[in-house]
Amino acid sequence: MPTAYLDWNASSPVRPEAAEAMARALVAAGNPASVHNAGRAARALIEKAREQVAALVNAPADRVVFTSGGTEANALALSGFGADAAYSAIEHDAVRANLPEARVLPVTADGVLDLERADIAGMKLVAVMLANNETGVIQPVAEIAARAHAAGLRVHCDAVQAAGKILVDFAALDVDTLALSAHKIGGPMGVGALVVREKRAVTPLWLGGGQERGWRSGTPNLPGIVAFGAAAESARREIDAWSKLYAVRDHVIDMVESAAIGAIFYGRKAPRLPNTLSIGLPGVPAHTQVMALDLAGYAVSAGSACSSGKVGPSATLLAMGAGDNAAEAIRVSFGPATQAAQLEGFAAAYIEFARRRSSARAA
Repeated sequence: MPTAYLDWNASSPVRPEAAEAMARALVAAGNPASVHNAGRAARALIEKAREQVAALVNAPADRVVFTSGGTEANALALSGFGADAAYSAIEHDAVRANLPEARVLPVTADGVLDLERADIAGMKLVAVMLANNETGVIQPVAEIAARAHAAGLRVHCDAVQAAGKILVDFAALDVDTLALSAHKIGGPMGVGALVVREKRAVTPLWLGGGQERGWRSGTPNLPGIVAFGAAAESARREIDAWSKLYAVRDHVIDMVESAAIGAIFYGRKAPRLPNTLSIGLPGVPAHTQVMALDLAGYAVSAGSACSSGKVGPSATLLAMGAGDNAAEAIRVSFGPATQAAQLEGFAAAYIEFARRRSSARAA
């Protein structure tokens, strides 16, 4: 049985425009740092990509710093803050691991940063993602940014999961740094970007040749960056197509709830990405659900792809008060290319699996 790919939040399918752009750049000679004609041509390709990525998030092109991915972009923005930082309890590990001593800000039961209880006093930086990678819940970034700036804090936003799915406006969010990743918008893996508000907004993680205006030394990944730019341009043109997924998402919810199998939908009452579902099945470990659905022809994940191979409950769902159920939820994510029949098929397979498990326990 062909597999229906329902794990777009882990990595979206590569766009044809990105693959074609990457193939052309792979055979282009010249180091972008060289002053001869081939080097200048390579540099021009990078600057075009920089403009394309900047346009996706309404930012000045000269504020886009190319990195090896979203994780490095987050690390670059957070370097040096340590215990002087605070982050929301639902942040990705790329933020958590880079701020091991930071203050953790609580979220509501629906997975939204609790602005009333967000204590940022005495901090120098606050990090809040734009959309959660597991639940799809959208965060009040502009609101916390306004409060943080009034107190003299810097604000970092991990927008990796939001970009390309909803409108992301760097200027309107009013954050100091914003992380992006190519493979979440149909580009290749291994390339990302950090958008910086001011020239001295970040401290380089390492030194060398001074590439990327001194923010990120090292010969740039020309093919990856060019493909990232092509994916960003395509994603910007396609943004309206994602809004049509709200109805499809809600149809799946209706199907599963009508079956009365006891499934829990996390973040249900909060604004969410149009393509993301976090579904819990009490009493059934997430990895068991993932394997059963894979055998049925549906590729889903147990939370974040970066931690899905680890045994343990979701930190995001624990922060939302899920308790023991935090280890019993799967993530279903899709895109405009996903067929409605595939999602209906998933819902039917999920319902059938839940009923079989229920019957087996009752026997």
